[in-house]
Amino acid sequence: MSLPHFSILAGAAALALLAACSKPEPATGPAAAPAAGTQATPCGRVTVANMNWQSAEVLAHVDALILSKGYGCEVELVPGDTVPTLTAMMEKGQPDVAPEAWVNAVREPLDAAVKQGRLHYAANALPEGGIEGLWIPKYLADAHPEIKTIDDALKRPDLFPAPEAKGKGAIYGCPSGWTCQITVGNAFKAWDAKAKGFVLVDPGSAAALDGSIAKAYERQQPWLGYYWGPTSILGRYAMVKLDAGVPHDPAAWENCNAKLECLQPAKNDWARAQVSTVVTDRFKQAGGPAFDYLNKRSWNHQTVNTLMAWMSAQQASGADGARHFLKTQPELWKTWVTPEAAAKLQAQL
Repeated sequence: MSLPHFSILAGAAALALLAACSKPEPATGPAAAPAAGTQATPCGRVTVANMNWQSAEVLAHVDALILSKGYGCEVELVPGDTVPTLTAMMEKGQPDVAPEAWVNAVREPLDAAVKQGRLHYAANALPEGGIEGLWIPKYLADAHPEIKTIDDALKRPDLFPAPEAKGKGAIYGCPSGWTCQITVGNAFKAWDAKAKGFVLVDPGSAAALDGSIAKAYERQQPWLGYYWGPTSILGRYAMVKLDAGVPHDPAAWENCNAKLECLQPAKNDWARAQVSTVVTDRFKQAGGPAFDYLNKRSWNHQTVNTLMAWMSAQQASGADGARHFLKTQPELWKTWVTPEAAAKLQAQL
């Protein structure tokens, strides 16, 4: 899977992996290092997890540029993913920084490591958290202001015609094989969508799901289905998340909504995931102003969605996206850094 939002849904499977994934990820070459003969700052060498989804990748490269060019750190990017990276940090103290950690997947052991002082939470990378649920296009929400909740949408199967089930409404589900396919299937049952005239459409892949949204937008047609954020699609197409009409019940979610064998799921909103920056105690003690930067650095969904949309359109790498962000959004990143670091970084750009 290309995004972390499904790691937060992994639940017990993620925790089971936790114990087995204690070996640190292999390191790649340094992203940036001080010139020969220069004196390193107290920040010194820092390893940053470059996780394998777009928003985390670009944030890792933003951190690498700011820490190296602004604070003189010797930065090394290392490949990572939610469970193995955080496991390595808890058990081996490496890497030093996980810029975009989806905490829900490993909350219990991670909170324990923080309580023991081995790891620390820095800024919330995404203050709004990771979000998921059922969405409709904004143009449809504008045309039908009466549709604000999932229940409202399910009153109108005629408005969301299924492509291969005449007379039925369609809800586009989570791609096959992803953990969220279970939670969406249980939501379909919980809201009794079949009895209300709907079918659950399996898009087959993330690309096909994205394609269904793009096609609807091109034709300005209704669309109803599962999605998550932040993503490049939400940067390209304005979408509105429907209110579940009920709060998130963690116990019911873990005991039924997230389980394949859940026979009678109740309505339950998707959790809003905590997405934080996690650092080791070594880096907190040694980083000085560089740690202060990570305590301030965060960005909202609109910023990330727009940046990822640009990256997708340009087929840009995380490094390209980071440079684009730093060149085009100085009014944001300068609030994260000291004036001295801002001047050094601006000179490099």
